[in-house]
Amino acid sequence: MAKTQKYSMEFGKKEKVLNYACQTYQLSRPNKVGAVMMLIRECQPKTIQEWEHWYFENAYTAAKTPTKITPDCLRELGERLYEKITEVVIPEWQASFSQLTLQDCMDYIHNLTINRTFDGFLREKSVVNDGLAKIFPDIIFEESDTELDHAGDIDYVAKVGDRAFGIQIKPITAKANFGNYSPTERMKASFSEFEEQYGGKVFVVFSMDGEIGNQEVIEQIRQEIERLKK
Repeated sequence: MAKTQKYSMEFGKKEKVLNYACQTYQLSRPNKVGAVMMLIRECQPKTIQEWEHWYFENAYTAAKTPTKITPDCLRELGERLYEKITEVVIPEWQASFSQLTLQDCMDYIHNLTINRTFDGFLREKSVVNDGLAKIFPDIIFEESDTELDHAGDIDYVAKVGDRAFGIQIKPITAKANFGNYSPTERMKASFSEFEEQYGGKVFVVFSMDGEIGNQEVIEQIRQEIERLKK
């Protein structure tokens, strides 16, 4: 098989801080740069030059009031990224590095493995058992089989006859405000594979102290149940 040519730039050790800041301040979200994977699939470019030209001709921000994206828009995002790194990220990290102890590292690993896992487990149980299962008593909610390819992205499978829809549970901190969350490309692929296999969509349910934070998802699930029953 021929090796695929790569066009991405290499940033070496700077990649980690660039990626961290870009994700933290959401500078590469669709509301800033458009739905790039959807756009490139529409374009089906043969060359990177064709893709770049098509992008700037057709890309708009995925916002309530979409605006056309220009080269200046991307430059401005780069400037904002630099400001965040130099004015916020570096000072915060320098302070953290100077205060970090061996005990912090040991406590962090233990907390991540034991405490956070248990919190997540309780959160999932509460959202499903005390929330969804009571709202939809005729639906059977089962924990996703850990051996399935989609298990990392779908927490529960909800059976509707011989079909099913999926549930992914996220802590409210994963979404600063409703409408801001965007699944990764890997998750979108898992959701698509799940829908192809089971016939139903996957819904992201946000947990707020064990309760459903995005209440609008309940009606969306209700409509999906009715569709799957037909």
